[in-house]
Amino acid sequence: QVQLVESGGGLVQAGGSLRLSCAASGRTFSSYSMGWFRQAPGTEREFAAAISRTGGSTRYADSVTGRFTISRDNAKNTVYLQINSLKPEDTAVYYCAASNYKLGYTSGHGSTYDYWGQGTQVTVSS
Repeated sequence: QVQLVESGGGLVQAGGSLRLSCAASGRTFSSYSMGWFRQAPGTEREFAAAISRTGGSTRYADSVTGRFTISRDNAKNTVYLQINSLKPEDTAVYYCAASNYKLGYTSGHGSTYDYWGQGTQVTVSS
C-alpha cells in the first residue's frame, strides 16, 4: 500500500504558475504509474496527466496539453505537476493517484488507479 500527500496548491493570478508535489510513502514508489486528476466544484473528477513508472512516458488531457508537465523523482518518492499559464477554469482540487497497473499511465480513467491523496486546492483569480 502507498500513502500520497499533495502540496503546492494555492491562490494565483491568471497567467501565473504553480508546481504541485505529491509525496509517496509505503511500498516502492517506482512500482506505480502515477496520475494527476482534478475536480472543480459541481463537476466530475477529470484526468489531467499521468506518467509511467520510470518517467519515460507521459500522457495528458487535451485541455492541459502544452501548459501542464508531469514528472517524477523516484529517488525522492515524489511526482510533480508543473502548471503554467494558469486560467480561472483550472480552479479545482488536484489529486494525485497511484496505479499498480504497469500501463496505468495510459488510462485517463480514475478506476485504473488504486490509491489517492487527499488533494490540494488550486484557485486561479482572473
